[in-house]
Amino acid sequence: MPKFTYALPLRWADADSYGHVNNSRYLTYLEEARTRMVQELLPTDEAERRRHAFVVQQSVIDYKKPLDYRDQPVDVDVWVVTCRGARLELGYAIRDAEHTYAEATTKMAAFNLETGALRRMSEAETGFFARHTAD
Repeated sequence: MPKFTYALPLRWADADSYGHVNNSRYLTYLEEARTRMVQELLPTDEAERRRHAFVVQQSVIDYKKPLDYRDQPVDVDVWVVTCRGARLELGYAIRDAEHTYAEATTKMAAFNLETGALRRMSEAETGFFARHTAD
């Protein structure tokens, strides 16, 4: 599986009163890893970014084990489950060498923010996502 792995530093503010990462922070972790993965794909011009945006339609997180706050980063693996037309589904694992703390999926749509409508992904986008598609 040609996944993208992002070493995500934990923040003290992410921890709840139990000393582990609050469940609400996991969505932010997914967003941060996903953004890092597609950084090379995103246009640098703001108007182009608005015409070639992606919006989240659904996120599902399966919490496996509490993630205690620590100084060491955790790895967030990101891979493409499906990519076709205007639709994209990404898979994730938040883990370290010993444990998987959560698995997740995000369904997204290619979207033109200026027109407020779905758009088909470009060849460059589908080619990029094909390189990260699960076997």
